[in-house]
Amino acid sequence: MEAEGLDWLLVPLHQLVSWGAAAAMVFGGVVPYVPQYRDIRRTQNADGFSTYVCLVLLVANILRILFWFGRRFESPLLWQSAIMILTMLLMLKLCTEVRVANELNARRRSFAAGALSSHQRSVG
Repeated sequence: MEAEGLDWLLVPLHQLVSWGAAAAMVFGGVVPYVPQYRDIRRTQNADGFSTYVCLVLLVANILRILFWFGRRFESPLLWQSAIMILTMLLMLKLCTEVRVANELNARRRSFAAGALSSHQRSVG
């Protein structure tokens, strides 16, 4: 009798816990990349980040989505894969931009240093 009286509390509580667990499952894999993204953007240095990890995670999540078409599984796992793919694409975009900018700056510095030293030799 008492359990029936608490149904008004237990059913919404169970639903809330279920939604919370699903949200944690969907966004839990992405959370570690947020500070890493901010750090790379702040320092403009992507040397410590492996693009191979992005490749592996992209392939794994694409395969999971393709598997879903053959054998359906829980939708939070499907959403987790989609969000992880978007996250990996954002990380790759940022790393590519940072590495290209750093390479261009290094080439400009070496070109400017080479031009300056040749100018000093011709003047001197």
